Amino acid sequence: MDKGYEKEGFDGLRIKSSVAKKFRRFCKHHGKSQSLSLLDMILFFETNEISPSERFGETLSSLKFQMKRRFNAVIAIIKSIEKQQTEPTAFLMKKLFEVTAKEEAEESFEFAPQELISENEELEYYQKQYKQSQQSYQDIKTEMTSLLKKVKFVRNNFGLGHYRLNVTKEELEQLKTKLNHVHHHNTPKTR
Repeated sequence: MDKGYEKEGFDGLRIKSSVAKKFRRFCKHHGKSQSLSLLDMILFFETNEISPSERFGETLSSLKFQMKRRFNAVIAIIKSIEKQQTEPTAFLMKKLFEVTAKEEAEESFEFAPQELISENEELEYYQKQYKQSQQSYQDIKTEMTSLLKKVKFVRNNFGLGHYRLNVTKEELEQLKTKLNHVHHHNTPKTR
């Protein structure tokens, strides 16, 4: 008896005798009753949303074989990429790191010996630097004083008055270059 359908009665279907013989052979081959075989077929078509009259062109086993062949081709491509590109690149990177590691191990940082100076020499150095900074300060002060002497107040007829600087273009450029290079006088090279 069919499990789950023991209490149900049988109904007759009108099927041609040649079709009925094929169906009975099919049911015996799969080891199921005619009712359960027919139910399985109907569920198969419903769940896969296909029509029994449609033809796939190829059987499932041939599709499985084609998929297996394509998977094998993809695996072969990946293996060839690995052999031809990944492994040589990894080998080159490994060698490169080994060479740089050897070079770093061979390099040793040697610092130049420092010249020791006495306290008097150090004091003279700082006094000299102080005098130079005082001199540059005085130079800038005299330049600014002479520049301020050239400033004149101009009164406007309308609105507020303003100050005018009476210098030539060349004098202004000279002043700009002097002011721009003041901070370059005390570089580490000149110390």
